[in-house]
Amino acid sequence: MTALEGLRVADFSRILAGPLTTMLLGDLGAEVVKVERPGGGDDTRAWGPPYAPGGGATYFLSVNRNKNSVVLDLATDEGRRQAQDLAVKSGIVVENFRPGVMDRLGLGYEQLVSLRPDMIYCSISAFGSGDGASLPGYDLIVQAVGGLMSVTGAPEQEPQKVGVALIDVITGLYAALGVVAAVRHRERTGEGQRIEVDLLSCALAALSNQGSAYTAGGVVPQRMGNQHPSIAPYETLPTAGGELAVAVGNDRQFRSMSTVVGVPDLADDPRFSSNASRVHHREALRVALSTQLASAPAAEWSRLLNEAGVPAGPVNDVAAAFEFARSLGLNPTVEIGGTELTRNPLRMERTPVTYRLPPPPWSDDVSTGTEPETPDERASAPQRRPA
Repeated sequence: MTALEGLRVADFSRILAGPLTTMLLGDLGAEVVKVERPGGGDDTRAWGPPYAPGGGATYFLSVNRNKNSVVLDLATDEGRRQAQDLAVKSGIVVENFRPGVMDRLGLGYEQLVSLRPDMIYCSISAFGSGDGASLPGYDLIVQAVGGLMSVTGAPEQEPQKVGVALIDVITGLYAALGVVAAVRHRERTGEGQRIEVDLLSCALAALSNQGSAYTAGGVVPQRMGNQHPSIAPYETLPTAGGELAVAVGNDRQFRSMSTVVGVPDLADDPRFSSNASRVHHREALRVALSTQLASAPAAEWSRLLNEAGVPAGPVNDVAAAFEFARSLGLNPTVEIGGTELTRNPLRMERTPVTYRLPPPPWSDDVSTGTEPETPDERASAPQRRPA
């Protein structure tokens, strides 16, 4: 028994935010049919290297498990007819074309809801369906215009993007939550609804305390590297081997850290005796702590500080991060069809996550018609797989 068993999703999305949304729904038991364009499918099929041993782009593999796949040419009448039939039979649509494109293809919300009144229709865009509808946008652009880059990186260096397409990921999470909430509403009332999610709004929501610093406090946050605007020490510090991340959230933890690193009197220094004073004197504190931490590597300090109840850890690369999770018994990966992928982090006792289908391999054999005239009018998928 899975949480979303019995639901069917017509997935007209590509790249990351939309495919992540539908993969999460698929992990929870929904049947997902991914629609891709002829001649290549989802853009991320060509986003490599790196590639998996079987040849697939690892970017595509990361967000497309638990899906069937079908190639439809939406530039043709037959392709659009098949797509409309799929959408109506499914009852849930997820798409991330520019606003207006699905309407022009006869696949917009108003067109489909006239055929199925309880349709749940989730549209994901970069800047919404209003004045920003015509603006193209990828995660990098939204990180830039949405303020995230302005608070990421060292003060003396250029603004930095986060190392993954974080806004796409956050948007996918919001979209999946919206679809599940809409399903709940439909079960109670029989009503479907339109869901709109845009990357910019999700970026602003993701600013969290940095956003409220501006909206509620009138403060425009700036780049602080790995330091925290309101807590100290909450940053990375150099050691004899590698960088150490420490997150000292209260005075008790700071006293424990001071003792572990060999300067217990530091907690009684008026400059460092409270969080507010530590924030005010953060540079002097950084020098004092770094001097002590130079005597041992990050891994050793991490062990000692954790034993004392102080949150700390070495700055791992991706390989070490997975190994750390394995060492804790978290089993961070799952093998599906011979491909090792990151598992869904949800652990549900009654309705567990399932891994029924590997990401679908590409096949253009079932496509017909000609290539759509513009990228905005494209959608396609690999060979249909049995459910």
